[in-house]
Amino acid sequence: MTTPYRILFVCMGNICRSPAAEGVLRHMVREEGLEGRIEVDSAGTLGYHAGSSPDQRMRQTAAGRGIYLSGKARPIAAADLESFDLVVTMDEDNFVNVGRLDLEQRYATKIRRFCEFCRDHDDTEVPDPYYGGGAGFEHVMDLLLDGCVHIKEYALRELAARDAS
Repeated sequence: MTTPYRILFVCMGNICRSPAAEGVLRHMVREEGLEGRIEVDSAGTLGYHAGSSPDQRMRQTAAGRGIYLSGKARPIAAADLESFDLVVTMDEDNFVNVGRLDLEQRYATKIRRFCEFCRDHDDTEVPDPYYGGGAGFEHVMDLLLDGCVHIKEYALRELAARDAS
């Protein structure tokens, strides 16, 4: 059996955007019977929420779409760049901060911005909804649903290429 394709979503605190992206993609993987083929995790560039559950407002917004968020926040580590096939950041600050972990530029091609995968939205970043209202959380979910479909397709293409080699 092929080694699973491993995807890590990264935001600042790992309590809103990245665990929601993890939950959205995990939901899609489960619905399509792709467990064992695609693995998903999330982390934050800052560790001050380490051990916390996803934000209650984000959990409620996701649950309204039939998606359930779980897990505990953790900070990203340099070792994650080696162990994951794709590291997807939610905004430019996250992209820069994750890039700083890659001092030798060995993993630069696997660090990508989330909105590169969106097709139905023109946003260049997934905005942090933490200090906003419910509409911000809904917009984040719309972006995550859009981008995660294409991230899943990307992962399946990468797996097919890996299988063929």
